[in-house]
Amino acid sequence: MSELVPGGNLPLPEGAVTVRVAGPFDVSALVTDDHGKVGGDADFVFYNQPSAPGARLSGDSLTIDPRRLRAGASRVTVVVSPADPGTPLGRLPAPVLQVTGAGGRPLARFAPPRPRQETVLLLAEIYRRGDGWKLRALGQGYADGLAGLARDFGVDVMDDTPTTAAPSVPLTVSGARPAAGPALRTPSGSSPAHPPPPTRPAPLPRAPAPAASTDLAAFLTLVNSARSTTGSSPVMLDPRLTDAARAHASAMASADRLGVEGPDGVSVFQRLTATGYAYLTVGEHLVSGPRDPSEFVEYCLRTEQPRRTLHDQAFSHVGLAHAANGRSGDVYWTALWAGPLTPAALTRTADEVVGLTNRERARAGLPPLGVDPLLARAAQAYSTDMAVRAFYSHTSPEGTQPWDRAAAAGSTRRSIGENIACGQRSAAEVVEGWMNSPGHRANILKPGFTHIGIGFAGGGPAGTYWTQLFGA
Repeated sequence: MSELVPGGNLPLPEGAVTVRVAGPFDVSALVTDDHGKVGGDADFVFYNQPSAPGARLSGDSLTIDPRRLRAGASRVTVVVSPADPGTPLGRLPAPVLQVTGAGGRPLARFAPPRPRQETVLLLAEIYRRGDGWKLRALGQGYADGLAGLARDFGVDVMDDTPTTAAPSVPLTVSGARPAAGPALRTPSGSSPAHPPPPTRPAPLPRAPAPAASTDLAAFLTLVNSARSTTGSSPVMLDPRLTDAARAHASAMASADRLGVEGPDGVSVFQRLTATGYAYLTVGEHLVSGPRDPSEFVEYCLRTEQPRRTLHDQAFSHVGLAHAANGRSGDVYWTALWAGPLTPAALTRTADEVVGLTNRERARAGLPPLGVDPLLARAAQAYSTDMAVRAFYSHTSPEGTQPWDRAAAAGSTRRSIGENIACGQRSAAEVVEGWMNSPGHRANILKPGFTHIGIGFAGGGPAGTYWTQLFGA
């Protein structure tokens, strides 16, 4: 059975699979096509409409048979929310996703980072890749419930009664990539088993397109003024980040939806590395709604996660661009924030991962691991390979295993173990994720291991790729 971390994926066997989330939660699912759109209300599977072609909800379990999904369906996004609407997930036990195949055979387990104030969590997605299907762990939460989920899907949330238009509100995507989708509504002729959230936003008016020449100088002044209030160093505009931001904003505009990955299958992180910018730290704002850079910065400052990104001391460069969809008129913004990858910075990050790992071992009464340069060489090469070739697995496309890679780097250690992760933005975040996963935790706390090597690379679909290679 695979222990997944956010952004991790694995191929699924043929036939039906069952995903289960035990506890005080409601499980639901959205069936979408290649463009991230549902075909209608029938593609929303939830407690009051428990079945759709190829998907059936029974209690806390959702069974999905990709072969029986409606024509054109290519993705099923699994969503969890509190059974008591409006209750923050942080007040409940942490949701854990269990995935089983034919005969109940365990396939995967995913324990996302514990939510806080979020009331909806995208746990995972089952999606078509070539002739097969794969499962990807997400773990993306929304503090404003289904309304926030719908906005990140790039759609209006419609109330059941006539309403007046609300002021223009920026829409944003951050973290693991959700596919776009339509408004989430109770299907016609049905009544919800649970009361709906007390309020829902009215449809958002179209924002007029900003001037063709975005005032990047004014944007930079506003950003650095805001950063100075928290003691963060000023950032500089970097043309490579701006080029990548422009390419991604155009991709989102062409699809008329927000997303970390564009309709061409290229992520915003891959666009950045394609410019030749190698990063150690990266952040992104993907937003629709602001009319000019000043409104964009205003949005960032009034929303917690975007504000943390704008203030982050780890970033030294920034790029900003926007593009409009010719049909809808919606304007899509991309801001990229990054700190460059240097040998010294990479060494500091690897040392931090080792230090945090040894702190966990010390808490368990175990001796620290020493750094092995050969294991470090193999780990670094593998993280780079995963980022460059856009795969995520302990087995390389050529079929090599961790012990093969250690031996190829010159290591003669007799016992080898490996942890990998993708999508985490810091050493602390990745070690915390590994410690929250039983399989990865077992490697970190294995008494027999004596040495370790760390690898990190930026790029690929997930943005960051981490490797721990253990040896004895």
